[in-house]
Amino acid sequence: MARLLLRASLRAALYASQFQKYGEGIPAPAFQYCNFSSKAKTKSKSDGSESGNFSSKAKRKSKSDGSGSDNFSSKTKRMSKSDGSESGKENLSKKDIALQQALDKITDSFGKGSIMWLGRAHAPREVPVVSTGSIALDMALGIGGLPKGCVVEIYGPEASGKTALALHVIAESQKNKGSCAFIDGEHALDSALVKSIGVKMDNLFLSQPDSGEQALSLIDNLIRSGSVDVVVVDSVSALVPKSEPDGEIGDAHMALRARLMSQALHKLTHSLSMSQTILLFINQVRAKQVASGGNALKFYASVRLNIRRIGFIKMGQETLGNQVSVKIVKNKHAPAFRTVRLGLEHGKGISREFELIDLGLKHKLITKGGGAMYSFNEQSFRGKDAIKHYLIKNDWAKEELATKLRQKILYNNDDDNKMDSQNDDDTNEEVSEELIMSDTTDEELIAANEEVSEELIMSDTNDEELIAALG
Repeated sequence: MARLLLRASLRAALYASQFQKYGEGIPAPAFQYCNFSSKAKTKSKSDGSESGNFSSKAKRKSKSDGSGSDNFSSKTKRMSKSDGSESGKENLSKKDIALQQALDKITDSFGKGSIMWLGRAHAPREVPVVSTGSIALDMALGIGGLPKGCVVEIYGPEASGKTALALHVIAESQKNKGSCAFIDGEHALDSALVKSIGVKMDNLFLSQPDSGEQALSLIDNLIRSGSVDVVVVDSVSALVPKSEPDGEIGDAHMALRARLMSQALHKLTHSLSMSQTILLFINQVRAKQVASGGNALKFYASVRLNIRRIGFIKMGQETLGNQVSVKIVKNKHAPAFRTVRLGLEHGKGISREFELIDLGLKHKLITKGGGAMYSFNEQSFRGKDAIKHYLIKNDWAKEELATKLRQKILYNNDDDNKMDSQNDDDTNEEVSEELIMSDTTDEELIAANEEVSEELIMSDTNDEELIAALG
């Protein structure tokens, strides 16, 4: 019993101490409540910030939704555009698509304008030209002169008028305020001849190079400047490679000049087309009528003129000049193989007055009366010399005659081209039928041809009629 009471007292003491501790710990929940209230406030603040963030997020979301809708609309627009391009591509064939891709690649690699459609290019339809100083030669060339931006070759034997014709081209270019250069490889240019032809010496660049490499390098610099209209090289035979004069006499130099010309023309061709410069080469012919300098110049030249002497201009026993024949051997802009006869007076060049008189008689602008009488501009003249002196004294009459001749020659050429295109087939068929149906032998044909040629030579026919008759 005593033990039970002792245990009960101990339990009561223990509970009392625990109750006391529990009683002392009652304020703790209040403290914790206060902390909880602060946490609640901070939480409410954080909730407010979160609500603010939520509202801002909501606003942002609404904006993003708006931008999303805009993006969606733009995407739909892009989709519609892509659909249109795809539908356009679907209309193109695989070959057209491959061609367009190739053109785009070329443009990206080499720049705009590296390749273009010929019909869509903004290039002038008419070829820019420089007159040769001869109306007949300009008309025979088909475009009114020598084409700009091209290589031109004038070749022929010695003393045939090659340099005189080249100087006339320079004089005509200077009339249109063009700058010109003369590369004198032969070191034999006569200043008196230059002045008498009408070249302005103050506006002509002259160079006398020591070697072919120096001359061609100088030409390249002039062309690349884009400020020179005509460059004349006299001559290809004088463009001696540097290794030749540096060597000894008797050394073999095989095809050095041909190799030099080939390399130079490879480089100069592109610059010529960009600068619109005429590069005119004067060349000599050898015993076999082959021009020097290899074949490169023949291939690169747009116009090749073969000039040779066929007679003399005389007054009594005195020789005043030469009659020359200019044959258009090559022409990339008009039909070739036309021949023109010119008169070159010593110290004066092309006799324009005699040329106008011959053309005027041919096209009936100057009429011939009885004997040696001629009629022109409602005036009578005795002999061609009287008409020549009249044209020299009256420049207006000379220019008026030249204008009328140009108009008439161009008009006749247009009519001839139309008639030729209509009658070529018929005439070819008739001639072939006659040749096939005839029983004549080759010997009889040759004999008949000789008889016709003798009759034409004895008559007053000109060279063009003779060539046309002999076929």
